[in-house]
Amino acid sequence: KHVNGRWHGELDFQATDDANAVVSLSPREDVFSPGVLVLAALGGCTGMDAISIMSKKKVAVDSYEVDVRGEQRETHPRFYTSIVVEHIVRGASIPDKAVARAIELSARKYCMVGANLASGDAEINHRLRIIDDAGERTCDCITIGPRGKGLSHYEDA
Repeated sequence: KHVNGRWHGELDFQATDDANAVVSLSPREDVFSPGVLVLAALGGCTGMDAISIMSKKKVAVDSYEVDVRGEQRETHPRFYTSIVVEHIVRGASIPDKAVARAIELSARKYCMVGANLASGDAEINHRLRIIDDAGERTCDCITIGPRGKGLSHYEDA
């Protein structure tokens, strides 16, 4: 993997990868800051895993959102200590166990971003909210971290 970060004045940077995908970074409010981009990367990573697994399990999803909130240390370096990832799944008839298992597999085994964060000082709590014809229900699916707690590759070692 390779990314080139190019300075564009003040504290503005533009990152480009080998496929020429571009993302802007800045402390300005209308651009992702590096810290917020970490949360976006976590949401995207676990979301891609979970929706792929749900698709393989033939879960009929009308919409899917991943809402990520993080708390940072007050002092530098301001790393994340606590992150809540809420998976919001909507459809006509959503099987709770299949969706919860997809989220668990992503968190414990597949999501590289989450594994990196949970290997350090961050605790990541994955929650599930299902909205379907049976109503709305929520549950805590899995918590991983800190220091690798709950990650499958630590258990396999």
